[in-house]
Amino acid sequence: MLKNLPSGTKISITRSIKTSFEHYMASIQWEEDKFDIEDFIKDWRSYITENASWYKSLDEEIKNDPEFHQDLALKINQTIEKVLSETPTEDQIKEIEELQQGQGTDYDFSCKAEARFLLEKLENSSKKN
Repeated sequence: MLKNLPSGTKISITRSIKTSFEHYMASIQWEEDKFDIEDFIKDWRSYITENASWYKSLDEEIKNDPEFHQDLALKINQTIEKVLSETPTEDQIKEIEELQQGQGTDYDFSCKAEARFLLEKLENSSKKN
């Protein structure tokens, strides 16, 4: 069912999942042991009902279709997997290492999105000092 939607809508759905996932992970400081799929889904639903134009434009019949929900669940899993498998850039790694060395920290990170989060956190910490 998801595959029958316009390509712009599919792209917007993926973007909303990615944005919500990264925001949710930042809210738990990228601590994987705090991850709760149900909490993430709640956050994502809130995001799409308040901010996503694609959701507002979808027919109620589609929104209530169990097949659509199955497709969305699969898309959520695929999108999260893609975010988590995207490796940090060399620039991110270098900048994080330099900031950590200067601050005496040793954070682990495994993906590009987490590296972005960590860079922001380290830069903010650096500005405070």
